[in-house]
Amino acid sequence: MAVNYKDSGVDVEEGYNAVNEYKVHAKRTRIPGLLTDLGSFNGMFEVPKGIKNPVMVSGTDGVGTKLEIAFQLKKYDTVGIDCVAMSVNDILCSGVQTSFFLDYVACGKLDAKVAGQLVKGIADGCVDTGCALLGGETAEMPGFYDEGKYDLAGFGVGVGDKEKMITGEKIEAGDVLIGLSSTGCHSNGYSLVRKLVKDFNEPFAGKTIGEVLLTPTRIYVRPVIDVLSAFGESVHGMVHITGGGFYENVPRMYAKGKNLVSVIKKDSWEKPAIFDELIRRGADSEGVWGTFNMGIGFILAVKAEDADKIIARFNEKAASFETEPYKKAGAAPLRAYKIGHVEAAEKDLGDELKGSHEATKLI
Repeated sequence: MAVNYKDSGVDVEEGYNAVNEYKVHAKRTRIPGLLTDLGSFNGMFEVPKGIKNPVMVSGTDGVGTKLEIAFQLKKYDTVGIDCVAMSVNDILCSGVQTSFFLDYVACGKLDAKVAGQLVKGIADGCVDTGCALLGGETAEMPGFYDEGKYDLAGFGVGVGDKEKMITGEKIEAGDVLIGLSSTGCHSNGYSLVRKLVKDFNEPFAGKTIGEVLLTPTRIYVRPVIDVLSAFGESVHGMVHITGGGFYENVPRMYAKGKNLVSVIKKDSWEKPAIFDELIRRGADSEGVWGTFNMGIGFILAVKAEDADKIIARFNEKAASFETEPYKKAGAAPLRAYKIGHVEAAEKDLGDELKGSHEATKLI
């Protein structure tokens, strides 16, 4: 008997069904500059006009083991936001808004409805960012992934003006550190989370703890771009707090050769309850600062004289940037806090100490 592709575990018709689901969601992300629709061999996007010296800025990431909670709860419609957020927030650290995003969905057995929900979340993240979902790839690999399991990754590209890029060169001692609130664990540290939490249906904070842990990563693009439009010269550096927490990420904003230290006051912002709960369950109370964002997902180093005005702008306009997926998830609105300052290092730190406790002091 002849064997066809479906006999091997790859359902081409289900793939077509999935693409039809994707197209519905991708239409919501159309923005000026998009030249192609889903289904082409490639995606085309026009370089924005009016940029004197254009520089392409890219970022890539995945959702990680947070996906396992989505599988267990059979809730697939928000992890796509995480996929987008992790890349576009990285790109934002250079002061650039992402123009387009592409995704990669892999699984053992494709279910078009599930894949459609995953891509719905990606489209929601693109809408929040103001970027186009330019294309993607869905790979059905029977025997490679367990049935019911999916992997999700993607990358974004933005275009900035070389003369206006934020490089960290302007950061100096005395700059104020402004922290922007996170929605929870975002998409980092979930291997530790899953070691501490065994039943994601346990009640917690009026929901299940699984629902709280699936709260999507906050996308900071629009509020930060808004602040840059008004205070661009005053913003000297930016940090996305991702894997590695404060110790690994904060020093990354400093340009090479900058011998500076970030001093951060740990009690200067309101922390989501999930972090105390993870500590209660056994997470090391000091180690969490090198694993999680602890309630601050993005940091700006700014001129001290403009810090209060920048914080006020973030907080006054925060509500206008909230989107429905975050409201539905019960995420608290964005808040900006003065969390610390930059000071000169007492000794030469060198690049090898950039991820150490000497480069980032938490007090």
